[in-house]
Amino acid sequence: MTRTNKAPHSSFLTTHFIALRYLLGRAHEGGRYLRGAVAGIALSLIPIMVTLIVADGMIRGITDRYLELGTGHVQVFDYLNRGAGPGELEPFGIENLVPGIAEDKAVRGVWPERNGLGVLVGSQGKTGATIRAIDPSFWEDPGSTPYLVTLAGNSRLESDREVLLGEALAQSIGAEVGKTIRIMTIRLTEDGNSIPRITPFTVRGIISSGYRELDALWCIMTYEAGKRVLSPELSSSYLIVKIQDPYTQAEDVAVSLSLALGPGYGVYTWKELQHAQYSSYESTRQLLIFIMALIVLVAAVNVSSATSMLAIERQRDIAVLKAAGARPRDTSRIFLWGSFLTGLIGALIGISLGLFIGNCINPIIRGLEAMLGFFSRLFHGGEVKILDPGYYLETIPIIIDWTAVFLIGLFTVLSSILASWIPAHRAGKIRPIEILRKY
Repeated sequence: MTRTNKAPHSSFLTTHFIALRYLLGRAHEGGRYLRGAVAGIALSLIPIMVTLIVADGMIRGITDRYLELGTGHVQVFDYLNRGAGPGELEPFGIENLVPGIAEDKAVRGVWPERNGLGVLVGSQGKTGATIRAIDPSFWEDPGSTPYLVTLAGNSRLESDREVLLGEALAQSIGAEVGKTIRIMTIRLTEDGNSIPRITPFTVRGIISSGYRELDALWCIMTYEAGKRVLSPELSSSYLIVKIQDPYTQAEDVAVSLSLALGPGYGVYTWKELQHAQYSSYESTRQLLIFIMALIVLVAAVNVSSATSMLAIERQRDIAVLKAAGARPRDTSRIFLWGSFLTGLIGALIGISLGLFIGNCINPIIRGLEAMLGFFSRLFHGGEVKILDPGYYLETIPIIIDWTAVFLIGLFTVLSSILASWIPAHRAGKIRPIEILRKY
């Protein structure tokens, strides 16, 4: 009875010990095949990890900037008074809802904003701009300050005659801090005619969000100034609401506000407001990971080849084991366990190196830019930028999705086992008598 219980346990330990010896043993014992497969898996996982960190960091960094400086977390629109004509009730009394919404415990802050278009005229030209009229406290919110960089002047508006300009906009019209620019907007008369309105403003500061596509056309003024220069019929007004956790609470807060405000008001989360852009980012991320996953599959095929070569080279061991009473499944288990260890060790090494490189991606990029810039200057070139700030973030946030990391590691190990299933099964069917006759 005792021997019957110990036999399976002994067989299990034997097969796994032999598999480990093949992996860690000398090269002539077949270890070179499995160790080569380990290296292949590790090398295939490094770019996946780096891509995952960079993609997630880019998406999160850009999304956070849009949430904190652009759309907010939730927006509230007033549909009851929308469309009021000249001389009628102005459809911008939405700011009266601020005190009631601010009482919600999940709400961090509420700001009314007017948003319209205008033409800015500076010393070096004119261009169209997006006019954002919002209370200055919005830019001092703890969520906004980490992403708003003041390049010149001051970001605090102290007068209704001052504006903040995005870096690209200021450069295009030659605007400087302390200088006067003119803003041309359109207003409608009571009979429906359009009349241009030109208002002078002083440039208080030049700002950047760290992502030029977001702030390229920003002309920021106070809410009161916006009420003066933006026509109610040709601009939009809404409430920007910030909550404690926009990634998990946005839908619940939107439903709560919608029920509290009743019909006539539209409540939208940031995911609805930026649906197309956010979906585009996610699709790009998934496509990149899919392409990288193909490299892992190629590495898994290498595990299959390594297992086949190992089985051919260790035929004498197989014959001896079978002659000693090993069953076909015991022999197959040796090679399956070897492929499991190959995938596991390769995954651990590749993921660790990939995470390390991904965490150091910003210094690596800065170093490459400095090196390439040095060689570029030798040949009378200019500054080299690997990530164009017009399309990418100047600094990539480090975001690690541990669930994705675990799933990638699991996929790698399972692929290694499945790829080696056929050669392992064939090794288990080898007849010992035929092999022993050769030797």
